[in-house]
Amino acid sequence: MTGQVSVLRDDVPWALTVGDTIAIQQVVITGPDGYAEFQVADGSHFEVFQNSRVIFRNNPGDWRDLLDILIGKVKVQIEKLGGLPNPNKVRTPTAVISVRGTVFDVNVEDDDATTMVLVEEGRVEVRHLLRGGEGTVLNQGEWIRVFKNQPLAAKFVDRGAVLQHAMRSTLDAVYQAVLNNSGSARTGSASGAGSGGGVGDRCPTSNPNCTPPPPPPPPPH
Repeated sequence: MTGQVSVLRDDVPWALTVGDTIAIQQVVITGPDGYAEFQVADGSHFEVFQNSRVIFRNNPGDWRDLLDILIGKVKVQIEKLGGLPNPNKVRTPTAVISVRGTVFDVNVEDDDATTMVLVEEGRVEVRHLLRGGEGTVLNQGEWIRVFKNQPLAAKFVDRGAVLQHAMRSTLDAVYQAVLNNSGSARTGSASGAGSGGGVGDRCPTSNPNCTPPPPPPPPPH
């Protein structure tokens, strides 16, 4: 991780450090310079980029529900279990994304919670959360935008790899920042996620009442 990354406890953001464990139904918030990668027990992982809010396993009754992305950008890699499909779902205010083993990016924009999904590897199914209807399957290199008040739009093929290149550039910049700050990173103690506890007691972030600004606009398409 690098920059400002917090978890909400009683509606107050508390800073996370490397090695911390987040509990189910906890909200993770990143600031304008924040980035963190989280490892899941089955080997899958997800990366949360700047100016984002996500909820980890918001529906404890269904362990296929991995993330609720309220705003911002997240990259998810779902690992197969012994070579078999590993069903997981990622939800946004406008879309439900179903996966069994793949790598994909999700960006939820502040403007009407428009959701963009881009598949880097494998395939995912995207459904409109609010309007119902049939879903659409995205294969590697395909992407779609889901609008709040419109039926599911047609998918597109990123033939020029413009979106993937832009997202990869973002990843490279974040990784470089992590490497530059690795010397000052410290490992924090963690409480058990299964017990419903949060991270260890720490001072809250300097401005607990602030609201993250909206994410930057998506790449041109």
